[in-house]
Amino acid sequence: MPGTQNIEGIIRRVAGIIIDELKLEDVTADTFNPDMDLVDELGIDSMDLATIALVLQDEYKITIDEDDYPKLKTIRLISEYIKEKLPLLN
Repeated sequence: MPGTQNIEGIIRRVAGIIIDELKLEDVTADTFNPDMDLVDELGIDSMDLATIALVLQDEYKITIDEDDYPKLKTIRLISEYIKEKLPLLN
């Protein structure tokens, strides 16, 4: 359906943004585990998360409420959050 984003595409794009922003090596958007806890397993801090949120807001033209940051623990959760925020284009 044109105008809609599929969750796998969002996951790959979010993974790519996180890889670029955090300058991660030895991982690609296709090999990044979308269920990895970004804080506990990857060690990103609140400043990294805020930077990633700003990039995602620009990329997807959405608003990510700062109160929602603690919920955004994995690439999958971030992607589902973005999908819910995206306007449905028919």
